Amino acid sequence: MTELPLIGEAVAVAAEPRLAGARIGVVTFPGTLDDRDAARAVRLAGGTAVPLWHADTTLGDVDAVVIPGGFSYGDYLRAGAIARFAPLMSKIIDAANSDAKLPVLGICNGFQILTESHLLPGSMIKNDHLKFMCRDQVLRVENSNTAWTLDYEAGQEITVPLKNQDGQYIADEKVLDGLEAEGRVVFRYVGFNPNGSRRDIAGISNAAGNVVGLMPHPEHAVEVGFGPQSLDGIGGSDTDGLGFFTSVLNKIVGGAK
Repeated sequence: MTELPLIGEAVAVAAEPRLAGARIGVVTFPGTLDDRDAARAVRLAGGTAVPLWHADTTLGDVDAVVIPGGFSYGDYLRAGAIARFAPLMSKIIDAANSDAKLPVLGICNGFQILTESHLLPGSMIKNDHLKFMCRDQVLRVENSNTAWTLDYEAGQEITVPLKNQDGQYIADEKVLDGLEAEGRVVFRYVGFNPNGSRRDIAGISNAAGNVVGLMPHPEHAVEVGFGPQSLDGIGGSDTDGLGFFTSVLNKIVGGAK
């Protein structure tokens, strides 16, 4: 049996020193659960994680932003609907839509916040089976040209954890046809649609490709021995989610990967 590394000893990649100067903001709302996981993923990829609080009125000097998963404001109104009005979100919206095109990644509840903020089209509703779903999920990379997918290949299949109850992506047929025609479907569920999302869509981008939202959790698949295939002790797809974070770091820093 292969011995797994201890927590804190696991190494996902040999981080490149040139990436350390890239500063990735990780936003925390009341109810956010995965902010520390997202920050750890940034560090394992080689970047510098910068904590951001929902009530902040400035983004500081961050080069990109991750809006992690959780239950912002308890999802009391509608998932992501209250978080959309947090002071920091206005800064994120402006920066994402500016000429600088700040890279923004929304994961799970973060994806819901991006749709409520109209940075991404469509909406999220409860899973079609009305139950919370937690499983390892195979995704196909449909678009490898966004700020967050440059280190993947189009058509590549990856496995990352998924955990949600409001994970069903919906939009009208005109919006869906537009996403398909413009190559803005970034990820699609493979083998099993866990929540009834239209056209098996797991993640999408804006037109510029700097804003990406997806329902599964790549930040939980960044360390050997602690990812989707850790039970067999082999690794395999344990680090399939790391490419999100190395992609944006390489884009920010530029040059050879």
